[in-house]
Amino acid sequence: MTLSEVQNSISERKICVLIPTFNNGKTLKRVIEGVLEYTQNIIIVNDGSTDSTSEILTSYSQLSIINLPQNKGKGNALKSGFRKATELGYHHAITIDSDGQHYPDDIPVFVEALQEENEDVLLIGNRNMSQDGIPKKSSFGNNFSNFWFWFETGIKLHDTQSGYRLYPLKKIPKKYFTPKFEFEIEIIVRTAWRHVQIKNVPIKVLYDPAERVSHFRPFKDFTRISILNTILVAITLTYIIPRNFINNFRKKSFKRFLKEDILESDGSNRVKAFSVALGVFVGFSPFWGFHTLLVISLSVLFKLNKVLAFVASNVSLPPFIPFIIVASLFLGAPFVAGDSDIFNQEWNFDLVKNHLLQYIIGSFILAGTMSVIIWVITFIFLNKVNPDNK
Repeated sequence: MTLSEVQNSISERKICVLIPTFNNGKTLKRVIEGVLEYTQNIIIVNDGSTDSTSEILTSYSQLSIINLPQNKGKGNALKSGFRKATELGYHHAITIDSDGQHYPDDIPVFVEALQEENEDVLLIGNRNMSQDGIPKKSSFGNNFSNFWFWFETGIKLHDTQSGYRLYPLKKIPKKYFTPKFEFEIEIIVRTAWRHVQIKNVPIKVLYDPAERVSHFRPFKDFTRISILNTILVAITLTYIIPRNFINNFRKKSFKRFLKEDILESDGSNRVKAFSVALGVFVGFSPFWGFHTLLVISLSVLFKLNKVLAFVASNVSLPPFIPFIIVASLFLGAPFVAGDSDIFNQEWNFDLVKNHLLQYIIGSFILAGTMSVIIWVITFIFLNKVNPDNK
């Protein structure tokens, strides 16, 4: 795209550039001047800077400038910028860091990628983390973030930590729970949960230790990020995955769902049979209340079909629970000493409490036996209906 084409597209698509800044006086002016080559649709959020930032910004009175009285974190600055951008009628916001690591001449990369999309998309700059000068802790942190983003959304990206992004303002959540660096993880995960596409675009990056001022606090911020990911994983396992499964099932007939999501889903017949067997094993196991968490986690760990495993784990639906408990107690009886005859006693939860070890042993025997039987039956069935996928 030519410069004029980029400028026209920024205007037509109502794109602004959002620059959050805190004590980046050495590089701020260079970043602003670089962005001005493409647009004056700029919002600068001065997040309580105590250096020369305020003096620098007096030269740009024609731009939208938000001066926050005290520093409350990058997430808080971005939220303030998003609110302002929405008030001004912008539909998209390109965020660029003010520490000099991002090149303003990559703005056309985002604009061109947005033009190629037929729907709203959140774009994240993909830095070359293997180039010379990239701190090892940054590369490790990015790989760590990429893994958890994939676990929480099912989307594989090469870079989830870059602050150089294009946000679809009408599609991102309105309320957030994190104020600092972890905000940039929260927003992309929760936006993905809203079924918005998240994609990488290639960008350049500069790490100049003489100029760059990083406000990332390794211990505190990494701890906050870890806590956030723990919460997001719990929400993913207990709500997002079941929600998506139910919604997908509702959109299709049972026959179409069976064909598209199960029989023709990724994985061989052997893998699918193992997925069903895993679900059955977890469903019969004594870990009540944790079945969904266990089956999804183990499916991810062993690269099995999460949908099949989740469906199979529902063998422990409430109507079947009494039969599972009785069968477990019966199977566990030969392995414990004392009065283990359950047929001459009242069947209630006191029975389970008084024969807890018997129940646990029996439940694992039941889970193991049924999972093997179901694996054989499922494998034979799949080979008959889909013989080319062994």
